[in-house]
Amino acid sequence: MNDRFLEGRTALVTGSTSGIGLAIARALAAHGARVAVNGLGSPEQIEAAVRSVREAGAPDARHFGADLRDADAIEAMMADIADWSPLDVLVNNAGIQHAAPIADMPVAKWNDILAINLTSAFHTMRLALPGMAARGFGRVVNIASVHGLVASKEKAPYVASKFGIVGLSKVTALEYAASGSRDSGGVTVNCICPGWVETPLIEPQIEARRNGGSREDGVKSLLSEKQPSLRMSLPEDIGAMAVWLCRREAHNVTGTALPIDGGWTAQ
Repeated sequence: MNDRFLEGRTALVTGSTSGIGLAIARALAAHGARVAVNGLGSPEQIEAAVRSVREAGAPDARHFGADLRDADAIEAMMADIADWSPLDVLVNNAGIQHAAPIADMPVAKWNDILAINLTSAFHTMRLALPGMAARGFGRVVNIASVHGLVASKEKAPYVASKFGIVGLSKVTALEYAASGSRDSGGVTVNCICPGWVETPLIEPQIEARRNGGSREDGVKSLLSEKQPSLRMSLPEDIGAMAVWLCRREAHNVTGTALPIDGGWTAQ
């Protein structure tokens, strides 16, 4: 599926200056989309991310900054993107986490995690979806987590935010299910729920599990408690799923929470 079926479309990917978000932005770019990059980083990191998206095939790529804890900042960003180009694809990927028992969870961490992981998606969706419906085509892909389907200890705000975005996506999918047509592509809202994904952030955990063995031994040890496949997904795997959800043939795939978790949530 290397066709540029997203030519003439514009996508916003939040949290796309690195990791999974950048992989999704690059995947959309490779299929012809203009891409609005959003995320944190030094000026050099942001410039490198935008350049990477252009090199992947985007006709245009620009960075749009916003503090996703701030509703006014999100509204201003969405207005700036609309002035640049009407939004056809929205990927809410930005997220943060903090692990601690609920009794020890800092209130500020709860507030920030819910704001970035859940409330920011509410704002981008409420602002983007009416235009998508009016044009008869729109794709919202929310990057949830296996923790939107099952829980783990010491992750109360993260799990709450991910369960929340799965529920929010289902409600919104129902509200927009009849928008557009099979020919236009319709408007769909879905979640992708990754398990373990291979990013630099988890390298210390892999190293801690090696016990003198190979990196692969460390991966298998790390995943053994949760992910039966004993192998991690790549960020590009998540990008490929996001791209498929944008295809016209996916017009009737809406309101889903699609795990990419090596069997984690099948147990």
